[in-house]
Amino acid sequence: MKQFITGIAILLVFASCKNENKAIVSVAFTDSLLNNYSDATIKNAIETDLQFWKNRIEPANPGQLNELKYAGCLVQRFHLTGNMQDLVTADSILFVADRAFEHKEKGANMALIRNSILQHRFKIADSLLQQVKNTGIKKYESATLSFDVAFELGYYPVATFELKQIASPTDYGYNFRRAKLAHYKGELDTAIAAMHRATELAAGNVYLKQAALSNEADLNLHNGNLQRANDLYAQSIRLGATDLHSIMALGWIALVHDKNDSLAEKIFRFIHSKTNAPDAVFKLAQLADARGDSAMQKKYASEFVGMATASVYGNMYNKYLLELYTGILNEPAKGEAIAARELLNRTTPQTYAWYVWALYSNNKTAEAEKIYRQHVSGKPLEGLELYWMGKYMQAQNKGYNAEQFFKAAYKNKYDLSPGMAKDLQKGRMCWGLEN
Repeated sequence: MKQFITGIAILLVFASCKNENKAIVSVAFTDSLLNNYSDATIKNAIETDLQFWKNRIEPANPGQLNELKYAGCLVQRFHLTGNMQDLVTADSILFVADRAFEHKEKGANMALIRNSILQHRFKIADSLLQQVKNTGIKKYESATLSFDVAFELGYYPVATFELKQIASPTDYGYNFRRAKLAHYKGELDTAIAAMHRATELAAGNVYLKQAALSNEADLNLHNGNLQRANDLYAQSIRLGATDLHSIMALGWIALVHDKNDSLAEKIFRFIHSKTNAPDAVFKLAQLADARGDSAMQKKYASEFVGMATASVYGNMYNKYLLELYTGILNEPAKGEAIAARELLNRTTPQTYAWYVWALYSNNKTAEAEKIYRQHVSGKPLEGLELYWMGKYMQAQNKGYNAEQFFKAAYKNKYDLSPGMAKDLQKGRMCWGLEN
């Protein structure tokens, strides 16, 4: 009887592994997508609108409407091409308009807040928010912007309060933000349900629907629901093929789940050819990590650093820079400087965990322990920070704590670099991790 039960257990494990190894990303779909990709139509439409609104601007007589429309087109083009200069130009146009009306008109100021969040200038966004509230903006506008700023700054009680001000099961903005807050709290099922509701409420607005679809897909990826994530990414892409975030996510699933590194590389290189943003180079470094090619990993890591540390990016890529400086590049002092700089920008459990890891990596264990106890212990963290805290605890010979962090990190293994996931996989039996 014991042998029979053992035999069934082996078969179940085999079936589970076989199912997990089944490829998810469709090669036919991605090949068709990449071979037939064209952004000419949308680029031409944006360029036409840009020229129209630019020609209506009178530098000697600043206004609001023309400037707002022109800046909006520049932001659209940034999302398509990744050219940061478009965001810089948009901000300069908006600042001129805001000053011309002595900060009494809300339009330019609100656009500047959104742009500041996009550029990870959260303290600037907060300052602009306090300014715009003096113009008498509507309750919904005040609550949504206040939530966005507070959430990014780590003021979670404030974010929770502001979310309650717009609570409505039939409002897209409420459900989108509810999903973000639930994700922070580690309530992934609630987050996924709320983002799915936002997807339904987007109706015929393609931009809003794609934003919700890709975010719902991200949440499912975090939760290990890779087939569902793949389907949602594909759905978003079918609405608009210029969704480079979703296309790159397909490459990530192909790499970390399907083990199809050739398809992943094809996708990452394609993305790299279509945008000036450095994200695809970071993915190529992770691809090299998966292949065990440390020389190419270091090459791409250095290339990414060269791009992402350009002053125009500010703090936008600090998380990725920290991972590389404390990892393959082995420059912990630079990692510490990056983590310290991020804390000047926002103080969240995540960013404090970055600082703990950076201090520890730079042999400042006592200081790291102090920060950990004050700002990280017992707080919600995501996959990368959970892994780092597990390694930190392991180095302190705190086996139980390390095990708890590793277990939690393993649940988010698809958020981790291939090397980190492999490290957890090797220790899975030791730490009592499930498949």
